[in-house]
Amino acid sequence: MAAKQHGGEFDVLIVGAGLSGIAAAAHLTMQCPGKSYAVIEQRADMGGTWDLFRYPGIRSDSDMHTLGYRFKPWTEVKAIADGPAIHKYVHETADEYGITPNIRFRHRVLGADWSTDKACWTVTARREEDGAEVQFTANFLFMCAGYYDYDQGYRPEFPQEASYTGRIIHPQHWPEDLDYSGKKVVVIGSGATAVTIVPVMAETAEKVYMLQRTPTYMVSRPAKDWLANSMRAVLPEMMAYKITRWRNIIMQRFAYNMARKKPEKMSKRLLEMARKMLPADYPNFEKDFQPPYTPWEQRLCLVPDADMFNAISDGKAEIVTDHIDHFTPTGIKLKSGRELDADIVVSATGLNLVMMGKTNLSIDGKATAPHEHVSYKGMMFNDIPNMASVFGYVNASWTLKTDIVADYVCRLLKTMDVKGVQIANPHLADADMPRLPWVDDFSSGYFARSFDKLPKNGDRHPWRVLQDYQAEKKILTEEPIEDGIMLFSKAGQMVKPVEVAAEPMLEAAE
Repeated sequence: MAAKQHGGEFDVLIVGAGLSGIAAAAHLTMQCPGKSYAVIEQRADMGGTWDLFRYPGIRSDSDMHTLGYRFKPWTEVKAIADGPAIHKYVHETADEYGITPNIRFRHRVLGADWSTDKACWTVTARREEDGAEVQFTANFLFMCAGYYDYDQGYRPEFPQEASYTGRIIHPQHWPEDLDYSGKKVVVIGSGATAVTIVPVMAETAEKVYMLQRTPTYMVSRPAKDWLANSMRAVLPEMMAYKITRWRNIIMQRFAYNMARKKPEKMSKRLLEMARKMLPADYPNFEKDFQPPYTPWEQRLCLVPDADMFNAISDGKAEIVTDHIDHFTPTGIKLKSGRELDADIVVSATGLNLVMMGKTNLSIDGKATAPHEHVSYKGMMFNDIPNMASVFGYVNASWTLKTDIVADYVCRLLKTMDVKGVQIANPHLADADMPRLPWVDDFSSGYFARSFDKLPKNGDRHPWRVLQDYQAEKKILTEEPIEDGIMLFSKAGQMVKPVEVAAEPMLEAAE
């Protein structure tokens, strides 16, 4: 077996060069300029989701004033941005902060082992061009690898699909040579991906069916934020951006809280809005548009400029609420007996959720896994030292979490320097604390399929994931780093006291 090559020694190693990884590197550059770092990325380009996904219409499902970085204003006219525009934004950020030379592209992380004696992580990666294994060492590991498996989307096996003579594709791996003009297309699914693909394909396809088992809540919103664009014309760029960003954060949280406190009222309102977007004689509205769950048990599907509703109204697209019985040579036979003819079937059936890019973790040579640990302040894990991970919000824009986690990591690194220590370990002293689901009251399929793989929640602060940006912003940017739970020590001397008093939950988290 060939010897592992050495990739370098760093203060911080960032895994992933998507939206989160580039943000983490930018924050380190701004807040900890003396720290050396490298970014390990398995793909040949940065951007993560916005480099991987190439399906028709690929776009954000939230506004770019909150999905964008706190420190870099979004200046494009469209707030609901397409994939190429977001990809460009990530590249601009990397160039502006000198990040690009620090990225090790085409390195797939295989494992990370923490050494207490050396107070460092040894990260093993496979270099894709020649298969060589490369080892990097760093005092701190910052996981920014996203939340889903980049290699394979979720794709169930359909009965008798082998008999189908057309083409079945998954949006995660969209073929460049796919020509759907003049074709009949069935898109299986009702989530954000399906709602994005259908109206774009309908522009040139003969007919597009969105085949769903159950509906999802759809809400139309202008792709352009006229108030943000107006403010940018008269105010300094950063000021206009901050105002728009906080307005949208507050609006998002208000809508979410209303959905949780008054679900029936919110459901009625969303359905009324959807009904107004469709022809007055639309048949089976309740069957096609009324979900069997309350708002925000799953993410709402954003429809920019009513494009999905317009495609349905124009007859170019049709929602079919039914179950698949089996595939036929020319399409799909449904449980109702109806058959949908299809030249192309798009299986927009979701993602496979994974933690930390499928990295195999070990502590002093002993294997461990995320589901064996409890979340500390929503970004570290009990008794895994010197490691933070970004996992964004299910009820708001992902990048909101990235900025404040990076703030905390920079504060932690500075505290360690001041104290002259090399190890920071969030220790859970209460072995009997209940282990609760990582995210509750959220029923999307990719979560339901993966609960057993996710870290656990505790029943008190700071062992709770709050899904509340404003509360977590206060926790991560204002609460003292030295809280009696984060334990500091020097190399070879990781401290674990017998007992640490638990703190009550914050009011903001309730």
